[in-house]
Amino acid sequence: MSQLDFIYKRHSVRSFKEEEVPLNDIKKIIKAATYAPSGKNSQNWHFVVVKNKAKIEKMAKAIEIKNEELASQIEDQDIIDNFKRYLKYATVFKNAPVTILIYTKAYPVTGLNVLKELGASSKEIHKLLRPAPGIQNIGAAIENLMLAAANMGYGTCWMTSPNYAAQEISEVIEFNKEDYFLAAITPLGIPASEVKSPPRKDLDEVMTIVE
Repeated sequence: MSQLDFIYKRHSVRSFKEEEVPLNDIKKIIKAATYAPSGKNSQNWHFVVVKNKAKIEKMAKAIEIKNEELASQIEDQDIIDNFKRYLKYATVFKNAPVTILIYTKAYPVTGLNVLKELGASSKEIHKLLRPAPGIQNIGAAIENLMLAAANMGYGTCWMTSPNYAAQEISEVIEFNKEDYFLAAITPLGIPASEVKSPPRKDLDEVMTIVE
């Protein structure tokens, strides 16, 4: 077995068995997520675990309603069709026994107050904020979560497409932690069938070596 096999076990899973996920397993997975690196050790994450099937269905319904509401205000049929086409992917979490919502809060970007004090242009400030270090923290935590889940035999799927209904989703689960906002969602469960990932780009295409 390769030392890196635990990485290659992770796939995007959208179909799950109906078997429950033990709470102890969920806690192990979330604990792994919290061991991700975060700038200034801010640990600017909060994980909401939803096991209640009725709540999960209501979250999916809230997304469907928001999708219809937004689409009804658009006149361009191509935009409408494209928006509606991806609705099924924004609600696949309803097929899993567990849904995990990952919330985050703003992160104090190093140097931002200095640029503002110096009267930096909006373009300069945008360049500093573009790497979004606070979101990078969340990305690391989510990857830890998914790698841990996969290594324990579970499937996940990194989802941000439902975020246009973030407020409605938060209202369904009655989550209101000050300054926190929804960053991503993942279903969690045992894959219903064998899964695989699409091919990756060749290393020569994505790697530059400077010697």
